[in-house]
Amino acid sequence: MTSLQHPTPAQDLSLDPFWMPFTANRQYKAKPRLLASASGVYYTDVEGRQVLDGTSGLWCCNAGHGRREISEAVSRQIQQMDFAPTFQMGHPLPFQLAERLSELAPAGLNRVFFTNSGSESVDTALKIALGYQRAIGQGTRTRLIGRELGYHGVGFGGVSVGGMGNNRKAFIPQLPGVDHLPHTLDLERNAFTKGLPTFGIERAEALEALVTLHGAENIAAVIVEPMSGSAGVILPPQGYLQRLREITSKHGIVLIFDEVITGYGRVGAPFASQRWGVTPDIITTAKGLTNGSIPMGAVFVAQHIHDAFMQGPQGLIEFFHGYTYSGHPVAAAAALATLDIYANEQLLTRAAELEDYWADALQSLRDLPNVIDIRNTGLVGAVHLASRPDAPGARGYEVFDGCFWEGAMVRCSGDIIAMSPPLTVEKAELDRLVDTLATVIRRTA
Repeated sequence: MTSLQHPTPAQDLSLDPFWMPFTANRQYKAKPRLLASASGVYYTDVEGRQVLDGTSGLWCCNAGHGRREISEAVSRQIQQMDFAPTFQMGHPLPFQLAERLSELAPAGLNRVFFTNSGSESVDTALKIALGYQRAIGQGTRTRLIGRELGYHGVGFGGVSVGGMGNNRKAFIPQLPGVDHLPHTLDLERNAFTKGLPTFGIERAEALEALVTLHGAENIAAVIVEPMSGSAGVILPPQGYLQRLREITSKHGIVLIFDEVITGYGRVGAPFASQRWGVTPDIITTAKGLTNGSIPMGAVFVAQHIHDAFMQGPQGLIEFFHGYTYSGHPVAAAAALATLDIYANEQLLTRAAELEDYWADALQSLRDLPNVIDIRNTGLVGAVHLASRPDAPGARGYEVFDGCFWEGAMVRCSGDIIAMSPPLTVEKAELDRLVDTLATVIRRTA
C-alpha cells in the first residue's frame, strides 16, 4: 500500500484502475505527471522536482498551498463533529459562513445555498430560477439561455446551457428548451487587448433577438460566465455585461453569473460582478471558497427571489432540492478559515494591484512564433496559439506538457494556454512563469 507521506514513484504505481476526468487517459498514462506535495505557489512532483503553480491548482487555490490555518481548522472540526445533516436539522457553521459570505457579496445577494461543487451550484441556480418564475405566477417561463463556449460544469443542466461542443455532443438528449447566445471572442478586432476588449457590446443584442423568437413570457433565465475561463479566458467586451443586465431586467428574466472561476478575488474584487459593476440575480461559486481544500460551493441569491419561495403554510418545504453534504461542517470550517486568510492578507483585491505588471509580462510574448492573441484581466491570462492545420490542440498540449517538465504548470484548452496563479504570487514568480512559457513556445514548432 502506498504511504501518504512517501508517494510511490511513477514507475511503481498502477495507473490503470483510475479513470481520470477530462483527461486523454492513454496519452497521460504513457507519460504521467504526478504531484506529491504543495507549499506556497509550488508543487513538488513524485521525483522531487519543483513545479511553479501557474493555475492555482484548477482555478481554486487562490491563497496558495499548504495553508496551516485551513488544515488546522479542518482538523479541529473533524474531531469535534465530522458530519451533521442540514435536512430538517442544523449546526452553527453554515449559518456563520452564510452570514460572512452575504457581507462579501454584491448588495442584495444576501441568501446563500450551499453545494459541493461548481456543477452543483449551476444546477441549483437553474432550479432556483425555474422555481422562482413558477412561484411568482410565471410558470410558462421554462426556457434557459446559455452562451457559446460557456462552461457550467458537468451536470445535465450545466451541460445543456454550456456551449463547449465536446462537453455536449456525446450526451444527448439534454434539457429541452435551451438556446445560446453567441460567444464574445473576436480575434480580428480585439487581439492583444489588455483588459476588457473594446469591441463586441453589440453581441449582447442577440438576447433581444432570442426574446423576439421565443417570447419573454417563455424565458426563465440567462446564465453566463462574466469571463469564460475553461474556454480559454474569453473576456466580456466593455459594456456587454451591463447590456445583458438591462435586457434581462426589462423582460423579467433571471440573470445568473457563473463565478465559479472568477469568484473570490481572481479578477481583482471579491466577485467579477463587483469589478465590472453589474449585479445579477444569482451568482454561482465554488473553487476558491475553500481554497480548493474541501469540496464546497455556494449559490448567492437575491433576497426577492428567496422571498418568493417563502409563501404558503409555514411547515411546507419551500424548495425541494439539496445535497447530503450541503453546508458540511468540515467544509464550512475550511471556508471560514479561507475567508479569514483572504481578509487578513487582502487577497481579494490583490489581483487588481498586480494586473498591469501581469499584463505587461504576458504581452512580452506577442511576437513569439504562433502566438495569435494574448488576453488578460486580474490575475488570469491566456496565450492563444495558432492551430496546426491537421492537428488542432496538438501545439497547445505540447506547450502545456513542455512547461511542466520545465518546472511550471499551465493549462491548455485546445491551443489556448491559460494561467491563473495564486493570489499570493510575487512578481519574480510571475516573471519565471512567463519566461518558462516563452522558452517552451520558442522550441515548439
